[in-house]
Amino acid sequence: MAMGYSRGVIITRRPAVLLLLPLVVASSLLAATSRAREAQPLPPVEAATAAVVGSRRAPERHGLSLDFYAKTCPAVDQIVANVTAVRYRDFPAAGPGVLRLFHHDCFVEGCDASILIAPTTTAGAGQAPKVERDMEENKNLPQEAFDTVELAKMAVEKKCPGVVSCADVLALAARDYVQQAGGPSYAVKKGRKDSKVSLAGKVRGSLPRANSSVDELLRVFAGKGLGAADLVALSGAHTVGFAHCVHVLGRIYGFGGGAADPVMDARLVKALRMACPSTGGSARVVVPVDVSTPFQFDHAYYGNLQARLGLLASDQALFLDARTRPLVAELAGNKTRFFQAFVASMDRMGSIRIKKGRKGEVRKICSQHLV
Repeated sequence: MAMGYSRGVIITRRPAVLLLLPLVVASSLLAATSRAREAQPLPPVEAATAAVVGSRRAPERHGLSLDFYAKTCPAVDQIVANVTAVRYRDFPAAGPGVLRLFHHDCFVEGCDASILIAPTTTAGAGQAPKVERDMEENKNLPQEAFDTVELAKMAVEKKCPGVVSCADVLALAARDYVQQAGGPSYAVKKGRKDSKVSLAGKVRGSLPRANSSVDELLRVFAGKGLGAADLVALSGAHTVGFAHCVHVLGRIYGFGGGAADPVMDARLVKALRMACPSTGGSARVVVPVDVSTPFQFDHAYYGNLQARLGLLASDQALFLDARTRPLVAELAGNKTRFFQAFVASMDRMGSIRIKKGRKGEVRKICSQHLV
């Protein structure tokens, strides 16, 4: 879950995938093979979570409901969907970008739209604290994603002023993009409030990195009350979207004398080196995270890991580690099972540290706190 999307030079241009077309056939063959394999069943989520969290106290979860706006803004789902449909058509990069926004929001102090607060330009001794978007981990979040949430919020405000939080709008937009890319349609629980603060100091250590080990990933997820099954299911969001070259340079040049990670398929190494030179390359260039179907929300991502076609080290590690490999195999062989697991894990992630009552606010503009 550590992708670096941006307004890069090839993020919205499908011809960029032509660079990796020779790998598509191999990935398709692997998917057919993996479906024929007997996979280990996914352990119950409760058991997987308990095994990782141990005696650690999981973050507090507050109740959300599907009908939270039934009387105050009954059409909110459709209002947001109307906006995201147009944005997905005109700006495909906004889709995976919004998914990443939702993840980055929930993993830092809970699902409270704190990631949406715009950086401050205040200077001097009384300078306001840096916000989450100032941190390096959030520097490459695409502007198209932020714009999508703001536009959806504006549409909601016209119909239901001062009622629906930005945190709920973000959760709905993330769901919409999953569906629009071919993924599952699912109901989103609502009732979140927006945070009253956004602090850069809360980001470090709260988000996975592109080269995180499985140990590190499990620790981060455990800190949110999530387990191994959630880690593998939510990583499936990498079936859409792109990553910046900076996140793969270490894998294709950093293994002694400029060698590539021996785990990575040689054809993928060759293709990536064409797009991402060791020096002098553009910081805006991006490459598809799912080399077989980067614009389709499906389970091909897991088949790629089995074929050593994982782009990020943190992704490939899920197949290499004995604790998560059976989960990868299960989802690689069954798209329906992946959809079910993904929806369940999105629901759990979307319930982390919800702000309620006077602990939160309902912003009118998502990038600005109420005055």
